[in-house]
Amino acid sequence: MNSLNLDFNKTALVLIDLQKGIVASPGGEEVVENAVKLIDVFRKNNGFISFVRVAFHDGKDALSPILDQAPAKFERPSDWAVLDSRLGVQENDYIVTKRQWGAFFGTDLDLQLRRRGIDTIVLCGIATNIGVESTAREAFQYGYQQIFITDAMTTFSKEEHDATIRYIFPRIGRIRTTEEFVNQVQQ
Repeated sequence: MNSLNLDFNKTALVLIDLQKGIVASPGGEEVVENAVKLIDVFRKNNGFISFVRVAFHDGKDALSPILDQAPAKFERPSDWAVLDSRLGVQENDYIVTKRQWGAFFGTDLDLQLRRRGIDTIVLCGIATNIGVESTAREAFQYGYQQIFITDAMTTFSKEEHDATIRYIFPRIGRIRTTEEFVNQVQQ
């Protein structure tokens, strides 16, 4: 694979749902470890970092369509939407709160990226085929270049993860592992 030749003035790291209530799921530890490596690269290069979390005001702002496979209902602890402390969120990082799967609809993420002249997004998080894929599809429709960091994302099963990586992401962006990304931007 070729060097990425990224201009960090035009590139954002967008991390999806790396919050306490979600990273506790299987695979979350590895995702956070790799996300921290990506964050370090962006900090060293003065890149823009946006942490996206899902949270609800009173629950009435959550989507509630009729479904064949309804999500499990559970009581969210008060710190469920708090971003994982290992990520080292800083004051100048941009935090987006979404109330559905994708990070663009109903938020100002697109506006904030465009105001900064960003045209490329490095995307990772949980869940590969839900929040990350929904955000990726929205970003594609908005015309962003995308790089997907496959070992800095996970989902409920290997099959779901692999299907998105194999069939969706190559059609809307470039795929890299954390190591490949780090090596290709440091060339």
